[in-house]
Amino acid sequence: MDRISQLHRTRKLRKVRDEFLPFAKPCIGELEIREVEAVLQSGWLTTGPRTHSFEEKFAEYLGVEYAIAVNSATAAMHLALEAIGIQAGDEVITTTFTFAATAEVVRYFNAKPVLVDIDPTTLNIDVEQIKLAVTPRTKAIIPVHVAGQSADLGAIHELTTRYGLAVVEDAAHALPTWYKGRRIGTLSDFTTFSFYVTKTLATGEGGMITTDHKQWADRCRIMSLHGISKDAWKRYTREGSWYYEIMAPGFKYNMTDVAAALGLVQLGKLEAMTCRRLEIAARYDQAFKAHPALQIPTYPSYTTHCYHLYILRLNLEALRIDRNTFIDYLRDANIGVSVHWIPLHMHPYYRKTYGYKPQDFPVAFHEYKRVISLPIYPTMSDSDVNDVIEAVLEIADFFGE
Repeated sequence: MDRISQLHRTRKLRKVRDEFLPFAKPCIGELEIREVEAVLQSGWLTTGPRTHSFEEKFAEYLGVEYAIAVNSATAAMHLALEAIGIQAGDEVITTTFTFAATAEVVRYFNAKPVLVDIDPTTLNIDVEQIKLAVTPRTKAIIPVHVAGQSADLGAIHELTTRYGLAVVEDAAHALPTWYKGRRIGTLSDFTTFSFYVTKTLATGEGGMITTDHKQWADRCRIMSLHGISKDAWKRYTREGSWYYEIMAPGFKYNMTDVAAALGLVQLGKLEAMTCRRLEIAARYDQAFKAHPALQIPTYPSYTTHCYHLYILRLNLEALRIDRNTFIDYLRDANIGVSVHWIPLHMHPYYRKTYGYKPQDFPVAFHEYKRVISLPIYPTMSDSDVNDVIEAVLEIADFFGE
């Protein structure tokens, strides 16, 4: 007997959804399709005028001097660290509670990612733990804005000013997010964004670097396209020249005009899409806040939340099942969910390379075992949201202590 059948035998439940509700889905409409078609018809598919228009409009939207479009947030972080001069043997502090890219870009330099634990209320990097991790070899900090809320940048900047460190924000989740009245993307040496298919602004694959430092911006732009001299993309236009110079051994990280066409349309829809995410999150908060087995997100006063993710935490002491079984029941109910994240220190590479054990970062380890990311995206209908709420509450009620 499968689990959902067993539940139906022991208690009357609502009808399971006929169709699977995906955890995430891009908000793509006719306008995006038309713009991509226009790019295809133009004959200019790679980095070109639309990419540069996207950069300009993105910088204008945030209120930052420079924006450099690239093919992923991973590329963005790599280029930012290269621009500030990270070298072999250096240390870069970041959180264990993040995706692979945040730390792996540090390893690209044969430098050391120094992992620290998280704040149990926000799931963002614990500033007190950063203080303990700084050494003479520390060169930068990569704070991660988990789910769409800002880390405590004020406290982080106090540390980096004291120790002369750079800050490269991993803002893959944080568009649009505000910290104390200023947009994320305008506050640190570098901020890096993701436009992966599940993100609040989606181009399929893609990313952006923002900075107010011209020299660093120029370095990122050059290094993003083989280290070729500035504006090399124009060599196939009337204004360009066949002649180019390689200034440094760079990378192939440029964004295409196809992706930028999507980005331009998505940027124009970003505020409306965010409003819908906020509406869904408010529904979730209202439905779950009073249940003893469920913990809704915590909302610090210094940051807004753009809800790339809605992370619900289970109070496992109030349930007769663990998080993984809870997820199994949700999937049986045709509700797609995910987990953000398996902490880095628990993965084989970091265990073998640095000797980490799960309990080395007790807060991240504890929170990992009880987090569930619920579906939240603009094209969800009210009926979809109701289905998620009903499924979560049904399972929490049935298995509650």
